[in-house]
Amino acid sequence: MSGKYIVTGGCGFIGSNIVKRLVSEGNGVVIVDNLSTGSLDNMDNIKDSNGEKLKVLRSIDELKGLDGSDAKFDGIFHLGMPSSTPIYRDDRGLIGKTANDTVSLWEFAKDRKLRIVYASSSSLYNKQKPPFNEEMPVIPTDFYTEVRLFVERLARVYYEFYGVRSMGLRLFSVYGENEKSKGRFANLISQIEWTRDRGETFELYNEGKATRDFTHISDVVEAFIIAMKSDLDYDIVNIGTGVSHTINQIIEAVGLKDFRYVGNPIKNYVDDTLADTSKAEKVLGFRTRVDVMEYIKKRRGSRGPGTEQEMNK
Repeated sequence: MSGKYIVTGGCGFIGSNIVKRLVSEGNGVVIVDNLSTGSLDNMDNIKDSNGEKLKVLRSIDELKGLDGSDAKFDGIFHLGMPSSTPIYRDDRGLIGKTANDTVSLWEFAKDRKLRIVYASSSSLYNKQKPPFNEEMPVIPTDFYTEVRLFVERLARVYYEFYGVRSMGLRLFSVYGENEKSKGRFANLISQIEWTRDRGETFELYNEGKATRDFTHISDVVEAFIIAMKSDLDYDIVNIGTGVSHTINQIIEAVGLKDFRYVGNPIKNYVDDTLADTSKAEKVLGFRTRVDVMEYIKKRRGSRGPGTEQEMNK
């Protein structure tokens, strides 16, 4: 794949890793990111083919102001949406803003006949019994899942009405590099590692028995690239490993000794997640490669002085 792409949320955790991959393969990239949970620090070591810093726009509306060669693209990776339930609870105005941004981006794609690959979430399966498959109905549970469901449904409408090609990836517990800017919204593995390195106490809900299907960022990036290359006009697929681990197992693997069990204050807490990966394997030929326990083992084995700095690499 070679061309020029828009990456919304390109300074964030997943977005910056996609940008890095695209640039390393000789693609041009324009980033759209308001830096709410992203950071320009994630762009420090990423330059275009001329050694220049990448263009970072602060809103989707700014795309309309591009002209000439800057306005010619081959596709859109859309990750520029608040990605955690507490963010929407703290500011419910983001529900409408995310919806409006989605419409603007799909209109942009419609007018230029661009394909969109966007981030959806395994949180849509809350209240269902794992393993989760894409045919399960979505039960309303919170603002975050309602927004992601809206994006999926709108994508279908734009495909049916205007032929806008898109693929939504329902991501399962993504972890890995460049997550520091997410702070308290980062994945559990990162939160546990950071707590260990700071010598603090980690609080566990439900006695640490909850399970998660943890998916490494490199696998997620690969899924986005494959989805962009795919000739499927429209679809939604799970991106997970098909294997889950308890939080207690992660605590033990990370080597965190200082933790305690507390009452669960989260009303719609997800007890267990596990992806049915058969559709991704069938329609995309995609299967994850990174085992979370092996990943943690390697990181723990390479620990030394300056661990916090290592976490940011």
